[in-house]
Formats: sequence, structure tokens, C-alpha cells
Amino acid sequence: MGFFSKISEGLKKTRESFSQQMDLIVNSFTAIDDDLMDELEEGLILADVGAVTASRIIQKLREEIKRTGTTDPAKLKGMLAGIVAEMLEGDCSLQLDSSPAVILVIGVNGVGKTTTIGKLALLLKQQGKSVLLCAADTFRAAAIQQLEIWAQRADVEIIKQSEGSDPAAVVFDSMQAGKARNRDVIICDTAGRLHNKKHLMDELAKIRRVIDRELPGADVEVLLVLDATTGQNALSQAKQFKEATGLTGVVLTKLDGTAKGGVVIGIKEETQVPIKFIGVGEGIDDLRPFDPAQFATAMFAPVETGQESQEESQ
Repeated sequence: MGFFSKISEGLKKTRESFSQQMDLIVNSFTAIDDDLMDELEEGLILADVGAVTASRIIQKLREEIKRTGTTDPAKLKGMLAGIVAEMLEGDCSLQLDSSPAVILVIGVNGVGKTTTIGKLALLLKQQGKSVLLCAADTFRAAAIQQLEIWAQRADVEIIKQSEGSDPAAVVFDSMQAGKARNRDVIICDTAGRLHNKKHLMDELAKIRRVIDRELPGADVEVLLVLDATTGQNALSQAKQFKEATGLTGVVLTKLDGTAKGGVVIGIKEETQVPIKFIGVGEGIDDLRPFDPAQFATAMFAPVETGQESQEESQ
């Protein structure tokens, strides 16, 4: 299956819900009027884009209609896709120029954080980078073992201590090992935390101080992992973590299992933090770099018949 086909397939549930709804709306009108605009806005909200972002999209659509003189409702879906792609634009790449560089992975429990780290390790390794994992989630009983399993799958090294150890100490050891072994990237797992748990947020700040002290001037990506199936709750988490930490990017997992893929748009628009990766399957290679244009195209694409889908995948 090709790269775009994988993204398209991963967004199947969102597309089936969202694209069909957009078609139903525009096909119900013979002229562009306020009622049509209201229906489209409601459709965006139902797709978990979020009320604020949906309103902005419709405002941009009104401006585009006025600019182009469009009168055919059938053309609005394509115009919406262009607007969404433009809103999602930005630098979605990882900034990992220093050696070693660090990726600090944060998020609440249950969002797929450890799995994301394993998939990211494999992806970076396939790009020719040497990777070291840091098991700094020492609170949850199975966290270290889970990360060890992913280290084996991706065939990368891992630095760990016993359960209950000081996470900052594990990070210190990892920074030292990364330098000594000339690793390109160190990926640090952290304990699942909520933004309002002060002691955990303080611990995260301590971890960051250790990184900055041991690797002064290093590139540090702080990636927030969010579960797309939670819809607006994921958007709320993104806002809260942005206020509490210096986020550089967002990873949206489980997009293949939800019709709420529109939340990607709301997160980018309301936080202005770039989406860097999306998870579109359970396989180890199903973490994909985010491409705004491809995402918009896949989200708004016509729902394929079984025959069409089979032909595209060949």
C-alpha cells in the first residue's frame, strides 16, 4: 500500500462520516446562502473540529466565495479542503540537527505514549539515525517492561533503572550514555501526567533542566501524545499542556479507530503547535509524518467503493 493510500485508509472512519455528511449538505442546496453556511458549520462541529475553529473555517469560506464569485454549492467541498490544508500548514518536521538531540515524550496515561516511542524509534532508525531510549516513566509498574519490548522490536538500546527510581536520574544516565555512545537521538519516556498535578509537572521541569545542563545547546523536541478517539478532550489536553510546558509538537494516535479526525484541525488552529505525527494503525510502521495537504485531501476525499479502494491499493 502506498504512502498516501495508508493515510487515506487510516482516516477511513473520519472520511466516511465527514465527507459523506459534507456531500449530503451541499447536495441539499441549489444556492449558496446562510442556511447552507450554518449547515456546513454544524457539520464541522460534529466532526470534532471544535466550535471556534469551525466558525473560523466558515468565515474563511465566506471570504473565498466572495473573492471567487462562486455560486455552485457543489464547489464548496473542494474549497473547504483547500482552507483546511492552509490552516494546517507549518513546519511539521522534527528539529534534530544536534548530536545527540533529544525527544521528550509527554501525555496522560492510555494515549499510546510508549507505543509511539517504539514506532518513532524505528522510523528514525530507518532514516539512518542511531537511537537510544530512556525509560524515565518509573512510576507505572509495567512502563519499563513495555518500553523494553519496543526497544527490542525496533532493535535499539535502552537505559533504565528499577521501578520507583528518580526519573531525573534515569534521564541523567541516558544523556551520559547518549554522549558516550555517539547516539544521534535520545527518546525519553515520561510518566503519564495531568497538567494540574503540580508535583508531576515540577518533575517534568526537573527532567528538562537535566537535559539542558548535560546537553547544552542540543535540539530538544517536546512531543505531546494525544488520543484522537477522545475528540474534544484531546483538544482540551493540548491547550492545557501548552500552557504548562514548552511543546514543540503533537502526535495524534488512533486516528484509524475514530470518526473524530477533525480534532486535528482544531488542535493546530487553537494551539498553533504543529502536528508532527499521526498514528493510522497498530503496526510498528503505522506512525506517519504529518502532511497537511495529504490529510486534507484524505479527509475530504469521496468515499470509495470496495472496487475503487482495491484499485488504488494496487
